[in-house]
Amino acid sequence: MAKQLMCGSHVIAEAATRAGCRFYAGYPITPQNELPEYMSRRFAQIEDATFVQAESELAAINMVMGASMAGVRAMTSSSSPGISLKQEGISYIAGMELPAVVVNIMRGGPGLGNIAPTQQDYFQATKGGGHGGYHTIVFAPHSGQELVTLTMKAFDLADAYRTPIILLGDGLMGQMMEPVIFPDPIDPATLPQKDWALDGARGRDSRLVASLHLDPVEMEEFNWKLARKYDAICERETEHESYLLDDAVVGVVAFGTAARIAKGAVKRLRESGLKAGLFRPITLWPFPAKALRTLTRTIKHLLVFEMNFGQMVEDVKVSVGETATVHFHGRPGGVVSTPHEIAGVITKLMYRYNLAK
Repeated sequence: MAKQLMCGSHVIAEAATRAGCRFYAGYPITPQNELPEYMSRRFAQIEDATFVQAESELAAINMVMGASMAGVRAMTSSSSPGISLKQEGISYIAGMELPAVVVNIMRGGPGLGNIAPTQQDYFQATKGGGHGGYHTIVFAPHSGQELVTLTMKAFDLADAYRTPIILLGDGLMGQMMEPVIFPDPIDPATLPQKDWALDGARGRDSRLVASLHLDPVEMEEFNWKLARKYDAICERETEHESYLLDDAVVGVVAFGTAARIAKGAVKRLRESGLKAGLFRPITLWPFPAKALRTLTRTIKHLLVFEMNFGQMVEDVKVSVGETATVHFHGRPGGVVSTPHEIAGVITKLMYRYNLAK
């Protein structure tokens, strides 16, 4: 298959379309406007696809909820402040056990912030974001090709677990151009039937999809049902990448764009004879805690690098406990570090702890 040169936001939109997404609702916000722009053109070519530029972020997420309830693969996208406005709807979707894909192309914050790339929404994505103690599977792609793979996988897992899934990118990833290869598109008619969807009774018993459980015991039972589902997700769906860690004395932990920068830093250090490696979580929830803790059998110093002032670092510390020393380096607000900068941070750490052998 031929490679296509596309920006990240266009890649997500095309991958979603090929994954059988047939409903999109969103509201404009920089730096992800290229995604709905592409989707509007693409859906115009497909007879059964619906694109809606909603009147607000709140309206968009509720439209996605309705489309998902009817059995359609549905998606919305936004950037940080817009995702905040969608949180109530995401909680309702989780409470109704509906599949949906939510794309967040992060920008600087808090507040309106700026349109520069950051990773300041890690807490929001991985800790539920809205009310009720739910979880969303969170994918953190770091390349154009991974945007293809994880976008398509997000729709499959959303259906399999009947849960909302967040694809967490940033302004740099949404704008950068890379060559990608797309698989053949899925025919939505070949997807498994959803025996819970509200698509008209037509002689069968009626169905109910709701998140209202007024009886506390009933609500508790439903929460335990969700807990069992989340346990199954943690057991089956955790993903990470290991890069040059077999003989490393320092492991860098980073995700998304930060991981690309860190990988460049690791390459520079290896060329100078310094043994660093990279541990990249691909799923931020569930977090690959077991794999990271196993790594600390041989690596006793971890440097967490994030484009914020410290969020994922908390999950790293919980994962490894006292088995390794966790260090942190971050730049919040949209300042993008360079591989040279991160290589310098790692080098100083190595010499400080006498690891530069």
